[in-house]
Amino acid sequence: MVSLRSFNDKDIEDLVEYLNDSDVTRYLTSKIPQPYTLEDAEWWISAGSKAGIVRAIVADGNFVGCIGVAEGEFENERSAEIGYWLAKAYWGRGIATTSVLEMTNYVFSNTDIIRLFAPVFSPNGGSMRVLEKSGYQLEAILKKAIYKNDTYYDSHVFAKLNQ
Repeated sequence: MVSLRSFNDKDIEDLVEYLNDSDVTRYLTSKIPQPYTLEDAEWWISAGSKAGIVRAIVADGNFVGCIGVAEGEFENERSAEIGYWLAKAYWGRGIATTSVLEMTNYVFSNTDIIRLFAPVFSPNGGSMRVLEKSGYQLEAILKKAIYKNDTYYDSHVFAKLNQ
């Protein structure tokens, strides 16, 4: 069973473990400090996870990842970016897809957001499949739009509209 909840202090040690796994962070934003420290996790629990709509992903009672939505501003205020990650041990079980569906339904039912989008690094086929299974459509491929760790990646932008 998969559910979403607020972060709490019991998640700190797992956050440090999961976010120090290069397989987990390879295609995530560089905003996540590397190495990821206990202090980083404590800040995330107390402040960082309070910005936007952010939830811990729980599978079978265990904290396994994160999903969040960052709302746009000004003329983009009805659009928001969705992002997520899972601990490697939980990949391939449908947890991310279930989480994206649940968060998408929550946002469309409880906010005035009408468009959710997700930019995906070109090699991240797993994330692209999650979005497709969740009803998101590929809108664009932005060539060499991402630069991380001395490598350029195309950004595949997926979106879903509240219709």
